[in-house]
Amino acid sequence: MELWALITIAAAFLQNVRSMMQKYLKGAMGTTGATFVRFGFGLPFVVLYLALTLHFTGYALPALNAGFMLWALIGGTTQIAATFLLVHLFSFRNFAVGTAYSRTEPAQAALFALVLFGETISAGAVLAIAISVVGVMLISVARIDFSWRAMVVSTFSRTALIGLASGALFGVSSVTYRAASLSLGGPHFAVQAATTLAFVIIVQTVAMLAWIVWKEREELVRIRKAWKPSLLVGIAGASASFGWFSAMTLQQAAVVKALAQVEMLFAFATTIFFFKERVNRFEFLGCALIVFGILVLARFG
Repeated sequence: MELWALITIAAAFLQNVRSMMQKYLKGAMGTTGATFVRFGFGLPFVVLYLALTLHFTGYALPALNAGFMLWALIGGTTQIAATFLLVHLFSFRNFAVGTAYSRTEPAQAALFALVLFGETISAGAVLAIAISVVGVMLISVARIDFSWRAMVVSTFSRTALIGLASGALFGVSSVTYRAASLSLGGPHFAVQAATTLAFVIIVQTVAMLAWIVWKEREELVRIRKAWKPSLLVGIAGASASFGWFSAMTLQQAAVVKALAQVEMLFAFATTIFFFKERVNRFEFLGCALIVFGILVLARFG
């Protein structure tokens, strides 16, 4: 298995851990606070990753150029908005529908990569993305009274539109992060990834903290009270992000995000083995499709 694939699987596992903790935090604070902790509490660990990466590779910090800063700022801004929308979905009773549509990120990332940078992916990768997206959407709606016809009809519902917007913004952030990292021109993929991640998360933390102080100062009290679980979110989020940035420096964003759907299998396993919930046929079929999509990606992507 190629290095980018191993890194992606590890990042997907860590992101599953972070998402579980972030969902818990939504009950302790507002949407803005639960979004902020991903960045703010991850910042110290990202800086540590960068320092360790420079130390062990022996390379100096690469020079930042205008192209890097442009793409990194676009990626950072769209990721904040995408995360905010995704966390906001937890406020809706039928958030599963919106979450399902947010999982169209790999397909949207492929479209944005084509439009913005002229990047194309193989027919095998397109097929793998389509299969895995259908599988993820099946799992997302498996436990609600929902049909495919209703899902198509509800495409313009509020939760569906929020989910699609979240997936689109995550898609934009993925391809622009890759562009930012590649614009550094070296000296090593890990250094490029760590530098990009550090720059982005500093900007995100400052921007969100300024917003909270200006508009939602009461969130600071809630964040302070929940600092222990927030710290876990920061560690898991920073580790996952370092993995994503590294993988997307080595491989096209859409392909990385297609393999990243393995995160749903980790979430599914957590549901079965930790919460002892039973599996229904839609969840089983969804998992099978994700696995099949990954196999198609490995063979023909």
